[in-house]
Amino acid sequence: MNSKPAVLVTRKLPAAVEARLSKDYQPILNPDDKLYTADELVSLSAKVDAILPCHTEKLTADVIGRLDDRVRIIANFSVGVDHCDLIAAKEKGIAVTNTPDVLSDATAETAILLMLGAARRASEGDRMVRTRQWRDWSPSFMVGQQVTGKRFGVIGMGRVGQVTANRARCFGMDIHYYNRNRLDGKLEAGATYYETIEALLPNCDVLSIHCPATPDTIGLLNAERIALLPAGAIVVNTARGGVIDDDALIGALKSGHLWAAGLDVFNGEPLDIHPAYRELENVFLLPHIGSATFDTRDAMGFRALDNMDAFFAGREPGDRVA
Repeated sequence: MNSKPAVLVTRKLPAAVEARLSKDYQPILNPDDKLYTADELVSLSAKVDAILPCHTEKLTADVIGRLDDRVRIIANFSVGVDHCDLIAAKEKGIAVTNTPDVLSDATAETAILLMLGAARRASEGDRMVRTRQWRDWSPSFMVGQQVTGKRFGVIGMGRVGQVTANRARCFGMDIHYYNRNRLDGKLEAGATYYETIEALLPNCDVLSIHCPATPDTIGLLNAERIALLPAGAIVVNTARGGVIDDDALIGALKSGHLWAAGLDVFNGEPLDIHPAYRELENVFLLPHIGSATFDTRDAMGFRALDNMDAFFAGREPGDRVA
């Protein structure tokens, strides 16, 4: 009899991660990378001791309540856990883990890419070259914003926020931040701390959002707060779409109060994002690829497996969130 725990792997994972899964567990893999329905997840749960999902699986209280009692751990292939009802999992006795730290560099790189792309009108320029609309050069052609020496504001100075701030320092940017708790001096590294978001915002030429999506942060960047940003500011979001009020952001982009936005995450992604984002010239858009590097995706998978290894060995997983 095979004593290895059975694991439902909801999406196609990197080859090295699946190889380790096959060595140490009895995985139900997803070679076609199909998106399971809630009913399919519930049905398959009767065959496994663990589920290894991504943020694409909506593990609501209803879904978790319907999972087979055999399931003992949900080892997420993600840092964010807003797709997973932690209270419901705890009530059902299911451990939940995530994969922090390992995607900080990749996500920070994406935040800087979004900042530069938004500031320098990269989407417009790319389309212009591809569609043969680039006809001439002049001193007034495709003029954008320079970020060197500007003020870089961060909401959520956790690991990703700190790495992004360090990358922004390479452009000579002055770092300002809001966090639930002030960092110690070494981690703060000369950044200016604000006790409220409202106090931070007037000091941001670029605002980069790095907080998780929680009931307290949904709609965090609303019309009232956007109005506190300096005219011509740039908004960058690599956290979760839910932290932004889409109508408020779009209104500020259309009015010109905001110069531009760089967005990797959206409400209703992938297909039901606000249609105005597809039409605005002053938004630089990416399809939720903040962690999409070969190195990071391997590391995320191995981190999820480390958590499962610990759990099934009777140890406390290092990244337990419920």
